[in-house]
Amino acid sequence: MAAKDDFGRAGESRAVAYLIERGYEILDRNWRCPQGEIDIVATVGAHLAVVEVKTRRSSAFGHPFEAVDPRKRRRLWQLAFAWVAAHREALSGREIRVEAIAITGPDPAVGVLEHLEDLA
Repeated sequence: MAAKDDFGRAGESRAVAYLIERGYEILDRNWRCPQGEIDIVATVGAHLAVVEVKTRRSSAFGHPFEAVDPRKRRRLWQLAFAWVAAHREALSGREIRVEAIAITGPDPAVGVLEHLEDLA
């Protein structure tokens, strides 16, 4: 289990570096509440982004984005609203959007990274 957790953490760290390179300001990582956990909360321009990170060694069992199905998207929106309720000052006129980052490859540091900016 620890190796899987380390693999996922490495993917999240790569995702954070990627987002920072693109002008995102990271506000929170691995924020937890009774409803679940948000991998990354960040701001970019006029948006508050709630980012789900999926890291896979391969796409043998489907593309990582397939794991962000309609049920998961609804849950991410619920978590986004819970985060905003706890950090209302961070919203300050920004629009909320849910994003996803997929990293595929045996090493998250160099795997293929894909970014969906608006899952809606």
